[in-house]
Amino acid sequence: MRLIIFLFFFFPAIIFAQCKTYTIGVKHDTLNCTDNGNLKQGKWVNHVESLRGEPGFEEEGVYKDDKKEGTWRTYSLVGDIFSVENFRWGYKNGLCSYYNLAGLAREESWKAIDPKNPYDTVDVYDLNDPDIVAKKVVKIEGTSVQHGIWTYYDPETGGVTKTEEYILGQLVDPLKKKPVTAAKTANSADSTATASKAKPAEVLQYEKDNSKKKKIKVRDGATGIPE
Repeated sequence: MRLIIFLFFFFPAIIFAQCKTYTIGVKHDTLNCTDNGNLKQGKWVNHVESLRGEPGFEEEGVYKDDKKEGTWRTYSLVGDIFSVENFRWGYKNGLCSYYNLAGLAREESWKAIDPKNPYDTVDVYDLNDPDIVAKKVVKIEGTSVQHGIWTYYDPETGGVTKTEEYILGQLVDPLKKKPVTAAKTANSADSTATASKAKPAEVLQYEKDNSKKKKIKVRDGATGIPE
């Protein structure tokens, strides 16, 4: 029992010693900790009052070395959820959802860029053959870029009204997408047409004249004993 009491008082003392300033939440947890280097650490709740027509809000999440990390939630001052966002290195990363009073309005997809290593490897598709994919290392400008599927909803029905796809900040044009199967079919048809055009007129006439005959012996250049 004495050990339990000791731990109960000892561990909060360690946490408080790491914080230059802090508050105690309604659940008796340590919030809004600022370390000795004046960097925000751990769980935080930011409260912003309404100002000049802009609605106030509260946001809650975790800071790591003064940068937002992980999932952050934003609420109106009456408790309605505004957004659920994910962060890495202080920048938006992954799925971020936004709401209005009727419900979910849109979902965005972001990719945070490591400020210490602003490079990424991307797939580059061959313009003539969609089956050929090359890897290319590119430098990404900015701190967070649109990357992935963005979905817009009708909050009242929950139905999807529009979708967009981004690759490292660039909007993908759906009309320029060429499915691999369609491309192969088109290439095969083009090859057949090209082969037909390449035949001399005499050969075409010969095939036409003999098209109704059952068997046609044609010298094809093969050697050996026929079966």
